[in-house]
Amino acid sequence: MSWTGSPSTQEESGRFAAAQAASAENTDMQNRRAARVVAGRALDVGDCAEMLAMLGLDAGSERAPAG
Repeated sequence: MSWTGSPSTQEESGRFAAAQAASAENTDMQNRRAARVVAGRALDVGDCAEMLAMLGLDAGSERAPAG
């Protein structure tokens, strides 16, 4: 069996990896912001935990941003 496509270059792989890392960082930032908004609007701890669960966010995953 022969391969007729052109293999990706290291440069293309590096750009793809950088784009994935930037996307993951952006998602983490949005999740932290959403968790803060939920915490600010929640009536109590139980309400906060329930709303975070509805959004698929984990209350224990909040961490300080790097840098």
